Amino acid sequence: MRRLAVFCLFLLSGTAARADNPPPVQVKAAFLKLLDRPRVPLAPQMIATKALGDGLIQEHVRFASEKKADGTIERVPVHIVRPAQAKRKLPAVIVLHGTGGSGKSQAPLLIELAKHGMIGVAIDARYHGERAGGAKGAAAYNQAITRAWRTRPGEKHEYPFYYDTCWDLWRLVDYLETREDVDTRNLGMIGFSMGGIEAWLAAAVDERIKATVPAIGVQSFRWSLENERWQGRANTIRAAHQAAAADLGEKQVNQKVCRVLWQKVIPGVLDEFDCPSMIRLFAGRPLLILNGEKDGNCPLPGAKLAFAAAEQAFQDAGASDKLRIMVAEGVGHRVTPEQRQAALAWFERWLK
Repeated sequence: MRRLAVFCLFLLSGTAARADNPPPVQVKAAFLKLLDRPRVPLAPQMIATKALGDGLIQEHVRFASEKKADGTIERVPVHIVRPAQAKRKLPAVIVLHGTGGSGKSQAPLLIELAKHGMIGVAIDARYHGERAGGAKGAAAYNQAITRAWRTRPGEKHEYPFYYDTCWDLWRLVDYLETREDVDTRNLGMIGFSMGGIEAWLAAAVDERIKATVPAIGVQSFRWSLENERWQGRANTIRAAHQAAAADLGEKQVNQKVCRVLWQKVIPGVLDEFDCPSMIRLFAGRPLLILNGEKDGNCPLPGAKLAFAAAEQAFQDAGASDKLRIMVAEGVGHRVTPEQRQAALAWFERWLK
Protein backbone atom coordinates (compact mmCIF):
# COMPACT_ATOMS: atom_id res chain seq x y z
CA MET A 1 0.00 0.00 0.00
CA ARG A 2 2.73 2.46 1.01
CA ARG A 3 4.63 1.94 -2.26
CA LEU A 4 1.52 2.80 -4.29
CA ALA A 5 0.74 5.86 -2.22
CA VAL A 6 4.29 7.21 -2.49
CA PHE A 7 4.30 6.56 -6.22
CA CYS A 8 1.11 8.55 -6.64
CA LEU A 9 2.51 11.54 -4.78
CA PHE A 10 5.54 11.46 -7.05
CA LEU A 11 3.32 11.42 -10.12
CA LEU A 12 1.33 14.45 -9.04
CA SER A 13 4.35 16.55 -8.22
CA GLY A 14 4.63 19.44 -10.64
CA THR A 15 1.41 18.57 -12.47
CA ALA A 16 -1.07 21.37 -13.13
CA ALA A 17 -4.68 21.18 -14.27
CA ARG A 18 -5.95 23.25 -17.18
CA ALA A 19 -7.36 26.61 -16.17
CA ASP A 20 -9.63 27.07 -19.20
CA ASN A 21 -12.45 24.73 -18.14
CA PRO A 22 -15.79 26.38 -17.29
CA PRO A 23 -16.88 26.51 -13.64
CA PRO A 24 -18.06 23.11 -12.34
CA VAL A 25 -21.64 24.25 -11.89
CA GLN A 26 -21.73 25.28 -15.56
CA VAL A 27 -20.23 21.96 -16.67
CA LYS A 28 -22.82 20.02 -14.67
CA ALA A 29 -25.73 21.99 -16.14
CA ALA A 30 -24.42 21.57 -19.69
CA PHE A 31 -23.95 17.80 -19.36
CA LEU A 32 -27.40 17.29 -17.87
CA LYS A 33 -28.95 19.41 -20.64
CA LEU A 34 -27.14 17.49 -23.39
CA LEU A 35 -28.48 14.13 -22.20
CA ASP A 36 -31.89 15.23 -20.98
CA ARG A 37 -34.92 13.45 -22.47
CA PRO A 38 -38.52 12.74 -21.45
CA ARG A 39 -38.80 10.39 -18.48
CA VAL A 40 -41.06 7.37 -18.75
CA PRO A 41 -42.47 5.32 -15.85
CA LEU A 42 -39.86 2.88 -14.59
CA ALA A 43 -42.35 -0.01 -14.69
CA PRO A 44 -39.89 -2.45 -13.07
CA GLN A 45 -40.33 -6.15 -13.82
CA MET A 46 -38.93 -8.96 -11.69
CA ILE A 47 -37.65 -11.53 -14.19
CA ALA A 48 -36.12 -14.11 -11.85
CA THR A 49 -35.04 -14.65 -8.25
CA LYS A 50 -32.92 -17.45 -6.84
CA ALA A 51 -30.96 -18.33 -3.73
CA LEU A 52 -27.18 -18.46 -4.20
CA GLY A 53 -26.22 -20.02 -0.90
CA ASP A 54 -24.23 -18.31 1.86
CA GLY A 55 -27.39 -16.40 2.72
CA LEU A 56 -27.49 -14.48 -0.57
CA ILE A 57 -30.28 -13.82 -3.07
CA GLN A 58 -29.83 -13.06 -6.76
CA GLU A 59 -32.40 -11.00 -8.67
CA HIS A 60 -32.81 -10.25 -12.36
CA VAL A 61 -34.90 -7.11 -12.94
CA ARG A 62 -35.72 -4.85 -15.88
CA PHE A 63 -36.94 -1.25 -15.84
CA ALA A 64 -37.88 1.28 -18.52
CA SER A 65 -35.31 3.97 -19.19
CA GLU A 66 -36.71 6.00 -22.07
CA LYS A 67 -39.00 6.04 -25.09
CA LYS A 68 -36.79 6.10 -28.17
CA ALA A 69 -37.40 8.02 -31.39
CA ASP A 70 -38.90 4.96 -33.09
CA GLY A 71 -41.44 4.56 -30.28
CA THR A 72 -39.81 1.57 -28.61
CA ILE A 73 -39.22 1.52 -24.87
CA GLU A 74 -35.61 1.06 -23.85
CA ARG A 75 -35.48 -1.43 -20.97
CA VAL A 76 -32.43 -1.91 -18.77
CA PRO A 77 -31.49 -5.35 -17.41
CA VAL A 78 -30.38 -5.20 -13.78
CA HIS A 79 -28.47 -7.92 -11.94
CA ILE A 80 -28.69 -7.74 -8.14
CA VAL A 81 -27.11 -9.78 -5.36
CA ARG A 82 -28.23 -9.03 -1.82
CA PRO A 83 -28.12 -10.57 1.67
CA ALA A 84 -31.29 -12.58 2.23
CA GLN A 85 -31.91 -11.66 5.87
CA ALA A 86 -31.10 -7.97 6.19
CA LYS A 87 -32.68 -6.34 9.24
CA ARG A 88 -32.31 -2.82 7.90
CA LYS A 89 -31.84 -0.94 4.66
CA LEU A 90 -28.42 -1.61 3.16
CA PRO A 91 -25.95 0.44 1.14
CA ALA A 92 -25.88 -0.42 -2.57
CA VAL A 93 -22.95 -0.32 -4.99
CA ILE A 94 -23.46 -0.08 -8.75
CA VAL A 95 -20.88 -2.03 -10.78
CA LEU A 96 -20.16 -1.13 -14.42
CA HIS A 97 -18.51 -3.52 -16.88
CA GLY A 98 -16.03 -2.81 -19.66
CA THR A 99 -16.37 -2.83 -23.45
CA GLY A 100 -17.82 -6.12 -24.69
CA GLY A 101 -18.83 -7.22 -21.20
CA SER A 102 -22.16 -7.45 -19.42
CA GLY A 103 -23.73 -6.91 -16.05
CA LYS A 104 -23.88 -10.66 -15.56
CA SER A 105 -20.10 -10.84 -15.92
CA GLN A 106 -19.79 -8.78 -12.74
CA ALA A 107 -21.43 -11.48 -10.59
CA PRO A 108 -18.25 -12.27 -8.59
CA LEU A 109 -17.95 -8.67 -7.43
CA LEU A 110 -21.69 -8.43 -6.72
CA ILE A 111 -21.40 -11.51 -4.53
CA GLU A 112 -18.36 -10.09 -2.75
CA LEU A 113 -20.19 -6.84 -2.04
CA ALA A 114 -23.19 -8.74 -0.67
CA LYS A 115 -20.92 -10.77 1.60
CA HIS A 116 -19.67 -7.44 2.96
CA GLY A 117 -23.21 -6.42 3.87
CA MET A 118 -23.99 -4.32 0.81
CA ILE A 119 -26.29 -4.79 -2.18
CA GLY A 120 -24.41 -5.35 -5.44
CA VAL A 121 -26.09 -3.95 -8.55
CA ALA A 122 -24.99 -4.21 -12.19
CA ILE A 123 -26.61 -3.29 -15.51
CA ASP A 124 -25.93 -4.13 -19.13
CA ALA A 125 -24.61 -0.98 -20.82
CA ARG A 126 -26.22 0.13 -24.07
CA TYR A 127 -25.76 -2.46 -26.82
CA HIS A 128 -24.13 -4.94 -24.43
CA GLY A 129 -25.29 -8.19 -22.85
CA GLU A 130 -29.02 -8.66 -23.20
CA ARG A 131 -29.18 -5.34 -25.07
CA ALA A 132 -26.91 -6.51 -27.89
CA GLY A 133 -29.65 -8.19 -29.92
CA GLY A 134 -27.82 -11.48 -29.91
CA ALA A 135 -24.52 -10.02 -31.13
CA LYS A 136 -21.38 -11.06 -29.31
CA GLY A 137 -18.85 -8.87 -27.54
CA ALA A 138 -18.81 -5.27 -28.70
CA ALA A 139 -20.25 -5.87 -32.20
CA ALA A 140 -23.64 -4.24 -31.52
CA TYR A 141 -21.89 -1.38 -29.70
CA ASN A 142 -19.68 -0.66 -32.72
CA GLN A 143 -22.67 -0.82 -35.04
CA ALA A 144 -24.65 1.63 -32.90
CA ILE A 145 -21.77 4.10 -32.76
CA THR A 146 -21.37 3.83 -36.54
CA ARG A 147 -25.09 4.54 -37.03
CA ALA A 148 -24.84 7.61 -34.81
CA TRP A 149 -21.78 8.76 -36.74
CA ARG A 150 -23.56 8.39 -40.07
CA THR A 151 -26.65 10.44 -39.21
CA ARG A 152 -26.99 13.50 -41.39
CA PRO A 153 -26.14 16.94 -39.99
CA GLY A 154 -29.08 18.29 -37.99
CA GLU A 155 -30.70 14.89 -37.48
CA LYS A 156 -31.14 13.61 -33.94
CA HIS A 157 -29.11 10.57 -33.06
CA GLU A 158 -28.28 8.36 -30.12
CA TYR A 159 -25.18 8.72 -27.97
CA PRO A 160 -24.28 5.04 -27.54
CA PHE A 161 -20.59 5.81 -26.87
CA TYR A 162 -20.75 6.26 -23.03
CA TYR A 163 -23.41 8.96 -22.82
CA ASP A 164 -26.68 7.03 -23.18
CA THR A 165 -25.55 4.60 -20.50
CA CYS A 166 -25.11 7.60 -18.19
CA TRP A 167 -28.82 8.32 -18.65
CA ASP A 168 -29.58 4.69 -17.81
CA LEU A 169 -27.50 5.00 -14.64
CA TRP A 170 -29.40 8.04 -13.47
CA ARG A 171 -32.63 6.13 -14.05
CA LEU A 172 -31.14 3.14 -12.22
CA VAL A 173 -30.70 5.36 -9.17
CA ASP A 174 -34.36 6.39 -9.58
CA TYR A 175 -35.22 2.68 -9.48
CA LEU A 176 -33.07 2.01 -6.42
CA GLU A 177 -34.90 4.81 -4.65
CA THR A 178 -38.13 2.81 -5.01
CA ARG A 179 -36.72 -0.26 -3.27
CA GLU A 180 -37.42 -0.73 0.42
CA ASP A 181 -34.16 -2.62 1.03
CA VAL A 182 -31.78 0.08 -0.29
CA ASP A 183 -30.32 2.83 1.89
CA THR A 184 -30.31 5.55 -0.76
CA ARG A 185 -28.25 7.84 1.47
CA ASN A 186 -25.35 5.43 0.92
CA LEU A 187 -24.99 4.59 -2.76
CA GLY A 188 -21.69 3.79 -4.43
CA MET A 189 -20.49 3.24 -7.99
CA ILE A 190 -17.49 1.43 -9.40
CA GLY A 191 -16.70 0.94 -13.08
CA PHE A 192 -13.94 -0.74 -15.07
CA SER A 193 -12.44 0.63 -18.30
CA MET A 194 -15.50 1.74 -20.31
CA GLY A 195 -17.43 1.43 -17.06
CA GLY A 196 -14.82 3.56 -15.31
CA ILE A 197 -15.41 6.34 -17.83
CA GLU A 198 -19.17 6.01 -17.43
CA ALA A 199 -18.66 6.21 -13.66
CA TRP A 200 -16.83 9.52 -13.70
CA LEU A 201 -19.29 10.92 -16.23
CA ALA A 202 -22.53 9.76 -14.60
CA ALA A 203 -21.65 10.05 -10.91
CA ALA A 204 -19.96 13.44 -11.31
CA VAL A 205 -23.31 15.13 -11.92
CA ASP A 206 -25.48 12.86 -9.72
CA GLU A 207 -24.87 13.71 -6.09
CA ARG A 208 -27.04 10.79 -5.00
CA ILE A 209 -23.91 8.71 -5.59
CA LYS A 210 -21.99 9.16 -2.35
CA ALA A 211 -18.78 7.25 -3.10
CA THR A 212 -17.26 6.49 -6.51
CA VAL A 213 -14.38 4.33 -7.75
CA PRO A 214 -13.49 4.87 -11.45
CA ALA A 215 -11.07 2.05 -12.30
CA ILE A 216 -8.72 2.12 -15.32
CA GLY A 217 -10.90 4.83 -16.86
CA VAL A 218 -9.56 8.16 -15.59
CA GLN A 219 -7.75 9.92 -18.41
CA SER A 220 -7.82 12.99 -20.63
CA PHE A 221 -9.29 12.46 -24.08
CA ARG A 222 -7.96 15.86 -25.14
CA TRP A 223 -4.41 15.11 -24.01
CA SER A 224 -4.48 11.71 -25.74
CA LEU A 225 -5.61 13.27 -29.00
CA GLU A 226 -3.20 16.19 -28.90
CA ASN A 227 -0.26 13.93 -28.06
CA GLU A 228 -0.93 11.07 -30.51
CA ARG A 229 -1.87 8.64 -27.75
CA TRP A 230 -5.44 8.00 -28.92
CA GLN A 231 -4.75 4.47 -30.20
CA GLY A 232 -5.55 2.50 -27.04
CA ARG A 233 -8.98 4.02 -26.56
CA ALA A 234 -9.83 3.97 -30.27
CA ASN A 235 -8.93 0.29 -30.56
CA THR A 236 -11.54 -0.68 -27.97
CA ILE A 237 -14.16 0.12 -30.64
CA ARG A 238 -12.00 -0.36 -33.70
CA ALA A 239 -14.81 -1.14 -36.18
CA ALA A 240 -16.57 2.18 -35.54
CA HIS A 241 -13.34 4.12 -35.96
CA GLN A 242 -12.51 2.23 -39.15
CA ALA A 243 -15.96 3.03 -40.56
CA ALA A 244 -15.43 6.72 -39.80
CA ALA A 245 -12.00 6.63 -41.44
CA ALA A 246 -13.47 5.13 -44.61
CA ASP A 247 -16.25 7.73 -44.71
CA LEU A 248 -13.70 10.52 -44.30
CA GLY A 249 -11.53 9.16 -47.12
CA GLU A 250 -8.67 8.28 -44.77
CA LYS A 251 -6.65 5.12 -45.41
CA GLN A 252 -6.47 4.36 -41.71
CA VAL A 253 -7.64 5.65 -38.34
CA ASN A 254 -5.69 8.74 -37.35
CA GLN A 255 -5.92 11.83 -35.16
CA LYS A 256 -8.30 13.55 -37.58
CA VAL A 257 -10.68 10.58 -37.60
CA CYS A 258 -10.77 10.42 -33.81
CA ARG A 259 -11.36 14.14 -33.46
CA VAL A 260 -14.26 14.27 -35.92
CA LEU A 261 -15.86 11.04 -34.66
CA TRP A 262 -15.57 11.95 -30.99
CA GLN A 263 -16.88 15.46 -31.53
CA LYS A 264 -20.06 13.99 -33.00
CA VAL A 265 -20.78 10.91 -30.90
CA ILE A 266 -19.34 12.08 -27.55
CA PRO A 267 -19.59 15.87 -27.96
CA GLY A 268 -17.70 17.88 -25.38
CA VAL A 269 -15.39 15.04 -24.30
CA LEU A 270 -12.44 16.97 -25.72
CA ASP A 271 -13.45 20.05 -23.80
CA GLU A 272 -15.74 20.68 -20.82
CA PHE A 273 -16.76 17.01 -20.44
CA ASP A 274 -13.20 15.68 -20.44
CA CYS A 275 -12.18 14.00 -17.20
CA PRO A 276 -9.98 16.82 -15.80
CA SER A 277 -13.06 19.04 -15.98
CA MET A 278 -15.76 16.59 -14.88
CA ILE A 279 -13.76 15.14 -12.00
CA ARG A 280 -13.90 18.46 -10.16
CA LEU A 281 -17.61 17.81 -9.54
CA PHE A 282 -16.78 15.05 -7.05
CA ALA A 283 -15.17 17.47 -4.58
CA GLY A 284 -16.47 16.65 -1.10
CA ARG A 285 -17.71 13.15 -2.02
CA PRO A 286 -15.43 10.14 -1.46
CA LEU A 287 -13.49 9.35 -4.65
CA LEU A 288 -10.96 6.54 -5.13
CA ILE A 289 -9.14 6.56 -8.48
CA LEU A 290 -7.50 3.34 -9.69
CA ASN A 291 -5.08 3.45 -12.62
CA GLY A 292 -2.07 1.57 -13.97
CA GLU A 293 1.27 3.22 -14.70
CA LYS A 294 1.60 1.52 -18.10
CA ASP A 295 -2.05 1.67 -19.19
CA GLY A 296 -2.14 2.43 -22.93
CA ASN A 297 -5.88 3.14 -22.84
CA CYS A 298 -5.43 5.77 -20.13
CA PRO A 299 -1.98 7.28 -20.80
CA LEU A 300 -0.50 8.42 -17.52
CA PRO A 301 0.47 12.00 -18.51
CA GLY A 302 -3.16 12.69 -19.46
CA ALA A 303 -4.49 10.91 -16.38
CA LYS A 304 -2.21 13.09 -14.24
CA LEU A 305 -4.12 16.15 -15.45
CA ALA A 306 -7.29 14.63 -14.00
CA PHE A 307 -5.47 13.66 -10.78
CA ALA A 308 -4.28 17.24 -10.33
CA ALA A 309 -7.72 18.69 -11.04
CA ALA A 310 -9.25 16.36 -8.45
CA GLU A 311 -6.58 17.20 -5.86
CA GLN A 312 -7.14 20.93 -6.30
CA ALA A 313 -10.93 20.64 -6.15
CA PHE A 314 -10.87 18.49 -3.02
CA GLN A 315 -8.34 20.78 -1.38
CA ASP A 316 -10.52 23.81 -2.14
CA ALA A 317 -13.49 21.96 -0.61
CA GLY A 318 -11.51 21.13 2.52
CA ALA A 319 -12.06 17.44 1.83
CA SER A 320 -8.65 16.07 0.83
CA ASP A 321 -9.23 13.08 3.13
CA LYS A 322 -12.02 11.93 0.81
CA LEU A 323 -9.73 11.57 -2.23
CA ARG A 324 -7.31 8.72 -2.81
CA ILE A 325 -5.36 7.93 -5.98
CA MET A 326 -3.75 4.52 -6.51
CA VAL A 327 -1.51 4.04 -9.54
CA ALA A 328 -0.19 0.49 -9.78
CA GLU A 329 3.49 0.62 -10.69
CA GLY A 330 4.42 -1.28 -13.86
CA VAL A 331 0.80 -2.31 -14.50
CA GLY A 332 -1.13 -1.90 -17.77
CA HIS A 333 -4.87 -1.89 -18.40
CA ARG A 334 -6.01 -3.99 -15.46
CA VAL A 335 -6.97 -3.71 -11.81
CA THR A 336 -4.64 -5.41 -9.34
CA PRO A 337 -5.89 -7.53 -6.41
CA GLU A 338 -4.58 -4.84 -4.06
CA GLN A 339 -6.61 -2.18 -5.86
CA ARG A 340 -9.71 -4.38 -5.81
CA GLN A 341 -9.41 -4.84 -2.06
CA ALA A 342 -8.88 -1.10 -1.66
CA ALA A 343 -12.15 -0.49 -3.51
CA LEU A 344 -14.07 -2.81 -1.19
CA ALA A 345 -12.49 -1.13 1.82
CA TRP A 346 -13.41 2.28 0.37
CA PHE A 347 -17.09 1.38 0.16
CA GLU A 348 -17.05 -0.15 3.64
CA ARG A 349 -15.48 2.99 5.02
CA TRP A 350 -17.78 5.51 3.40
CA LEU A 351 -21.09 3.68 2.91
CA LYS A 352 -21.47 1.61 6.08
